[in-house]
Amino acid sequence: MLAVKYLSKQFEGLVAVKELNFDIQEGEILAIIGPNGAGKSTVFNLLTGTLKPTAGKVFIHDEDITGLKPYQIVKKGVARTFQTTSLFDQLRVIDNMLIGCKWRTRLGFWNTLFHTPGWKSQHDQAVQSALETLDFLGLADKALAFIPTLSQEEQKRLAIGVALVSKPKLLLLDEPTGGLIREETERIAQFIKSVREQGTTVCIIEHKMQMIMGMADRILVLNYGQKIAEGSPDDIKSNQAVIEAYLGGEAHA
Repeated sequence: MLAVKYLSKQFEGLVAVKELNFDIQEGEILAIIGPNGAGKSTVFNLLTGTLKPTAGKVFIHDEDITGLKPYQIVKKGVARTFQTTSLFDQLRVIDNMLIGCKWRTRLGFWNTLFHTPGWKSQHDQAVQSALETLDFLGLADKALAFIPTLSQEEQKRLAIGVALVSKPKLLLLDEPTGGLIREETERIAQFIKSVREQGTTVCIIEHKMQMIMGMADRILVLNYGQKIAEGSPDDIKSNQAVIEAYLGGEAHA
């Protein structure tokens, strides 16, 4: 589905990502892990057009998307969340969802301004899609609530929903359980599995290793912007380079 070839990013001499190669297979959950500062979020920013790479290429189904704008990449079927929950606090839940729907519309300024029949038709479709996604999120009863009234777990779910409502083929999740307690983390993990079961491929950055080991099909490990390991959860558990990167010692440490 997605292929990364020799991807690199430098910031004024600092190498954040160096000659990174990996792919994401359709239908899998791929986890990207690594110590703080390993370059994980930078990789997501490069994949989604927030940053332009210094070198290398990114392909979606063999189509070169390197250097495209974020809105163009969304239209290629890639959506993402951020470490910090990016929601509009002064809007209702349904309004946040409708903003996510915007990427699937083709209507311009004048249609929107004058509420033409075409605008009304697409608006009605967007509302229906938003409500269906909220039901999938378990937030249907919160549609008219304002963001500050939601729990942290509900806000995390909604942030994923804003990305899902654009009906992406590939969903990138940047630490979707950050700040959640164990029980909340387990519920989000089960929800992410259900997203994959609905047909969306998932790539996730996460620090909670127990969650990742029980959820991911494959794991990619970064350290100082370079890939140091890749494989199944069982492979990664016993990989000495990974153990040293995280613990600075031997496997028994």
